Amino acid sequence: MENITGKYALVTGGGRGLGKATALALAAEGVNVAITGRNVENLKRTVEEIKEFGVKSAYSVFDIGNFQEVSPAIEKLKTSLGEIDILINNAGIASFGSVEEMDPAIWTQIIRTNILGTYYVTKAVLPQLLKKNQGDIINVSSTAGINGSASSSAYSASKFAVIGFSDSLMREVRKNNIRVCTLTPSTIASDMSKDLQLTDGNPETVLQPEDFAELIIANLKLPRRAMLKSASLWSTNP
Repeated sequence: MENITGKYALVTGGGRGLGKATALALAAEGVNVAITGRNVENLKRTVEEIKEFGVKSAYSVFDIGNFQEVSPAIEKLKTSLGEIDILINNAGIASFGSVEEMDPAIWTQIIRTNILGTYYVTKAVLPQLLKKNQGDIINVSSTAGINGSASSSAYSASKFAVIGFSDSLMREVRKNNIRVCTLTPSTIASDMSKDLQLTDGNPETVLQPEDFAELIIANLKLPRRAMLKSASLWSTNP
């Protein structure tokens, strides 16, 4: 299995929910972790928890949907933490409503954050991985990116696009020993899911952020000769 101790990871949306659970799981494996988000207090608290594992950590506040903010922020993180080995494109937003009812500004913002944000951060980090001729990129889509549903047109469109982007990127950089994986989890008891009342978060029946983080760690530990192209994570309870 791959030894990931001492590597450097960037987790977008790392201040809470899935991103935070992933950042802490990486730190527990000895990975140095940078996190991004928009809530500075959440980021500061998470960074302090990461440092308890004896690894380096940093944070940056910027809008991943604005490339003018992304590029300099990534450069600053590289200076303060180190060159990235692992990129987890986790940050995303959601809102639900019919095509007729949803405000076009909200629809546009979901697309900008979920797919353009994934592209912008990847584009900014990729030169570091290409320079090393090795790395891992994990893009978080959703089961909503496999099947649409009523009232989820914007969210589903963005997550379908993440899958297409990931598949194309994988074929571009595979020759550079860079593994690209797309994860499509079903409902997880993240802060966002609970805020949107998509789940009650019952740990007996609902997937938890820590379950998602374990899948990421297992993926990263695969031997370098092996690449998990995609994976779906479901609860055992219907």
